[in-house]
Amino acid sequence: MEIIDAHAHIYPQKIAEKATAAIGTFYDINMEMPAGTAERLIEKGSAAGVTGYLVHSVATKASQVKSINDFIIAETLKYREFIGFMTLHQDMTEEEIYNEIDRCKQAGLKGIKLHPDFQKFYIDGEEAQKFYNVLTMINGKFPILFHTGDNRYEYSRPERLARIAAKYKNLYFIGAHFGGYRCWDSVEVYEGLDNVYFDTSSSLPFITPEFADGLISKLGSEKFFFGDDFPMWDIKNELERFNKLKLTARERENILARNIKNFLGL
Repeated sequence: MEIIDAHAHIYPQKIAEKATAAIGTFYDINMEMPAGTAERLIEKGSAAGVTGYLVHSVATKASQVKSINDFIIAETLKYREFIGFMTLHQDMTEEEIYNEIDRCKQAGLKGIKLHPDFQKFYIDGEEAQKFYNVLTMINGKFPILFHTGDNRYEYSRPERLARIAAKYKNLYFIGAHFGGYRCWDSVEVYEGLDNVYFDTSSSLPFITPEFADGLISKLGSEKFFFGDDFPMWDIKNELERFNKLKLTARERENILARNIKNFLGL
């Protein structure tokens, strides 16, 4: 069975351990992988039967955007298994955002990853409107994968993403972590929004299989992608958690690979 991990962070070798430790500190979670390198991702993923990976990283300063995107572009050229998403920062101007999206799109990247809690902006805030204004001018589907939810912060609440998705119906969004990390009871706000999709990353360790089944049924199995959130979790363990869900064989196959391939036109 084809498996695509639709949520994986990767870092250059020289900062991988430090970056991985910083994520663990931010979430107060013991990271299952000590260093989030591309090589480690492929090693662990291949052993678990994974055949493809959606990879990305996040800029906490505007000055980091180009170098991070250059790294993701280089890694997607190096590893045929990789699908790359770029990053942006809210301190960039609309012109800078447009030019960077154009550059990365031409280089083969397929979307954008933003982490409002790390980057400290509200999904529906004034500073974020630049992203949506520019994307309305871009030809073709170029989705934003948002970290969504965290009951410690207000930046990425599900209600904020739902508000933007309703306003920009021609844009596409992926709400990571079942649409709301630790705010899963709020994800019903996405019902009826055809332009919001979801991944399963960093959720299954915290919710019951029954609760996960209910969310998938309510929001539509065709809108879900399997994700691991490497290096936070071991891919093998995440697949074991996923396989406990009471899905049909077709739903399982779709979530593991076919949905993300159809969504990105792969």
